[in-house]
Amino acid sequence: MNSELMAVLEYLEHERGIDRETLIELVEESLTAAARKSITTADDVTVRIDRVNGDIQAWAKLTLVEEVSSPEQELSLAEARTREPEAQIGDVVDWEVTPEDFGRIAAQTAKQAIMYRLRQAEKKGICEDFQDQLNQLITGVVRRVERGDVYVDFSRAEGVLKYSERIPGEDYQSGDHITALLAEINADRPGPSLYVSRAHPDVIRRLFEREVTEIAEGLVQIREVAREAGYRTKIAVASNDPRVDPVGACVGLRGNRVKTVVRELGGEKVDIIRWDPDVRIFVTNALQPAKLSNVVLDEAEGCVHVTVPEDQLSLA
Repeated sequence: MNSELMAVLEYLEHERGIDRETLIELVEESLTAAARKSITTADDVTVRIDRVNGDIQAWAKLTLVEEVSSPEQELSLAEARTREPEAQIGDVVDWEVTPEDFGRIAAQTAKQAIMYRLRQAEKKGICEDFQDQLNQLITGVVRRVERGDVYVDFSRAEGVLKYSERIPGEDYQSGDHITALLAEINADRPGPSLYVSRAHPDVIRRLFEREVTEIAEGLVQIREVAREAGYRTKIAVASNDPRVDPVGACVGLRGNRVKTVVRELGGEKVDIIRWDPDVRIFVTNALQPAKLSNVVLDEAEGCVHVTVPEDQLSLA
């Protein structure tokens, strides 16, 4: 009886609440993979565990021959007949090839394999929990910074803010609270479960959705976002209600709403302009307060040619 293996299975069954049969099947799969690497006397090996006493046996399919030339695939007829008297040349039989210390190996393999599968299952569960928050803002605590990448604790999951997704100039220390856009969920690959961004244009959208009631209610829309993270963002907004000023709604009373967004972005300049379906008017709004002399739309090339007085050039 393999008492060590049974003890491991009993512990995992009670501590993790996993069905015994599921555990045994998992161990059999893991041991079969291990046996095919460690048992060199056979190519095709299957491991079976006795459900009652935990005894482990490794079985290989071998072809019966008069004289063995390939031990990995063949078994002598004389040896086979010690167990199966009616065996004949050419028969393929299941033959036990269990190593002497396989019980100890089994207990170690069982725990490693099951803990690995449990971590995978836990990671998958965590990722499913965060699925509804994909492309939304989440807040966590900085745990460490490695080679420019910031590792963040989001309660049940670890996330990483890669160097390329940071706002230039921002510095992070262990213990800092950080708000970022959940850009990707990693359920299958090794590494952190979550990848977040502070440089993505949608960070701006979500911050304004959080601060501006009219956007959350659908009265105001952010139609376009142009962003150079850490330096300047320009958003174009439109109203679905003629009584609501979209720019004023986003700026807020005494600029409180836009100031809150700017503080979250570490001082990044945010310009808010009125969107217009007429491209010429839209471009004119986008380049305010510069005064434009002429705006020519080249639809064939998909571009706009703008002429401004010399004293307005740097402003434009």
